[in-house]
Amino acid sequence: MAPGKSFDMAEEFADLDFNSIRVENRFIRTMETLGKQTDTSIWYSSENRAEAKAIYRMLGNDGFDREEIIRVHREATIKRMAEYGGPILAVQDTTGVNYNNHLKTEGIGYISDKTLGVNVHSCLAVTSDGLVLGVLDQSGYNRSEAKDESASHDSKKVRPIEEKESWRWLETLERSTADIPEGIPVITVCDREGDMYELFAKAEEREEAFLIRIVQNRMTVENKRILDEIRKKRCQGRLGVTIPRDSRSSIPEREAVFQMRYAPFTVKRPHILNPIQTLPQSIEVQVIYVKEEHPPKGKGPIEWFLMTNELINTVEEAYEYVGYYMQRWKIERFHYVLKSGCAIEKLQERSIEKTVALILMYSIIAGKILNMTYMGRLKPEASCSALLGPDEWKLLYCIANKGKKEPKKPYTMKEAVEYLGWLGGPKRAPSDGPPGVKTIWIGLMKLYILLAYREYLA
Repeated sequence: MAPGKSFDMAEEFADLDFNSIRVENRFIRTMETLGKQTDTSIWYSSENRAEAKAIYRMLGNDGFDREEIIRVHREATIKRMAEYGGPILAVQDTTGVNYNNHLKTEGIGYISDKTLGVNVHSCLAVTSDGLVLGVLDQSGYNRSEAKDESASHDSKKVRPIEEKESWRWLETLERSTADIPEGIPVITVCDREGDMYELFAKAEEREEAFLIRIVQNRMTVENKRILDEIRKKRCQGRLGVTIPRDSRSSIPEREAVFQMRYAPFTVKRPHILNPIQTLPQSIEVQVIYVKEEHPPKGKGPIEWFLMTNELINTVEEAYEYVGYYMQRWKIERFHYVLKSGCAIEKLQERSIEKTVALILMYSIIAGKILNMTYMGRLKPEASCSALLGPDEWKLLYCIANKGKKEPKKPYTMKEAVEYLGWLGGPKRAPSDGPPGVKTIWIGLMKLYILLAYREYLA
């Protein structure tokens, strides 16, 4: 998915080893099939009944191994990371996938008090300027029973981290950063759910960098509260930031100005944590505090407290880390593509195990859609052959230019994304800006339908 390197499923999974060439070939063919019609069922996306049955046989084959899929895709992702250099952001987050009507699905469990489904915890490799390179890790879990809310808050805290669902954040940090070659700096980025002393300690133990939005007013070794102390500092700089559109609150994309403060602290190990856990007594961190100066009318200001174990010596470096955290939004778009563009909540497999495997497969496809969307903005001069095959970019050009004469050589990624925008949505005005992920996936689906129709007529 890097410039100059085609995102080809056969190339991406060249090292796949299911101990069966037949199953390996079927997997690659399945990825291509699902990628052409992401929002339909396996039956509808397949060319015919025979292909659909072959895909279901593959999913039930003993040699079909989800861990092998993530291993091979992760290795390909790391190669792309090496091509880009660093820093690379390993962005973690969880989304709940609702299967409340799938009562007969083997392994079905709860993701909340009343909702059945599976929680999908993912870690994406994202460049510092916002290009999604692939999935570094993904896991799925649920509860056999509805969550017990009877236990007190303090009793939950004193439990060892290994007994909590939040353990997945530490496991993901370890798996996502394992075997990354030297020379590729990686920063684990988490939202407020990652505000755990155990996670800070795990990163320190592994000598990994983290950047986490914190909410807990932790105690320093001087017995001061970090949030209280950072608020007292004078403004050290102002930063202009583009805030993405908030569809839930109907707030359009806007430009905001943040006041910024930063300072080093040494935070103490919380006394309430289980004493059996081997954790350092203190950890040295840097805290960055940003607050919106003039929020929209009727809305409170955006306010972030960010914590990192990386050194911050200048205002410019603090700006960089705020920019890194802004890229965490890419995983929200990833979840949006998974649920809306790939319709993973409509999967109807007979077991959660197969469902989780399919979610991973769609996650890889969602990464391609995100990569194409943002490459058109961030790498506009890259060749469109980086992500589109010859048949695809030639036909796309002809459709966009309403002609039959095919181009002799690939055009730019910016042009390809513009053409997909025209194909995937209504006529766009120059003021609309570049097309979004929804327009791109619809454009791609239409392009694949037109390719199949042309092949049928040939």
